Amino acid sequence: MSLEPHTTSLLQLIARLILRLFGWRTEVTLPETKKYVLIGAHHTSNWDFIIILMLMGAEKLPIRWLGKDALFRGPMGLLMRALGGIPVNRRGRTNLVNQIATIFDGRDELIIGIAPEGTRSKVSYWKSGFYYIACEANVPVVMGYIDYPRKVCGLGPSFVPSGDIQSDFVQIREFYSGITGKFPLQQSFVGFALPASAH
Repeated sequence: MSLEPHTTSLLQLIARLILRLFGWRTEVTLPETKKYVLIGAHHTSNWDFIIILMLMGAEKLPIRWLGKDALFRGPMGLLMRALGGIPVNRRGRTNLVNQIATIFDGRDELIIGIAPEGTRSKVSYWKSGFYYIACEANVPVVMGYIDYPRKVCGLGPSFVPSGDIQSDFVQIREFYSGITGKFPLQQSFVGFALPASAH
């Protein structure tokens, strides 16, 4: 199944025009593979979603997102899938990381977008699920961003997880130290919570 974006040249032109009218531009550095986990930070505003939609249109990026399988039942499921949703089972003993790794294995092209902060409010740590998904699926992590002071949105550098999450988070933290969200005071620390046994 090809994941060619469902946008036309006209829609791409419109997205680029809208960004330009509001003084925004895109910067995109893609990995060599067409399968990767895309993280986005810092997430501090509802405007982030609108800007990401414009980025997707302007750069023809078929970014997919994960949602509870209950959202994909009945007629609503058709809409959710049309919007790029992928249903996952979060109930019981189901291993979400393995589920998503299996989805990656079954596709030739797949970009899954994840906001590690999980909320627009400030949190103590990022959720590290994206990292373990990339490890299990053997795909790179691409660092996406919206830098409000510079009015630049895009995809930055990428890396293949080494399995040493502490070491890899150093480069993630270094990259996002130069990125500022719409509401800087709501930006979360770029780090992860160690398991209780590691303290």
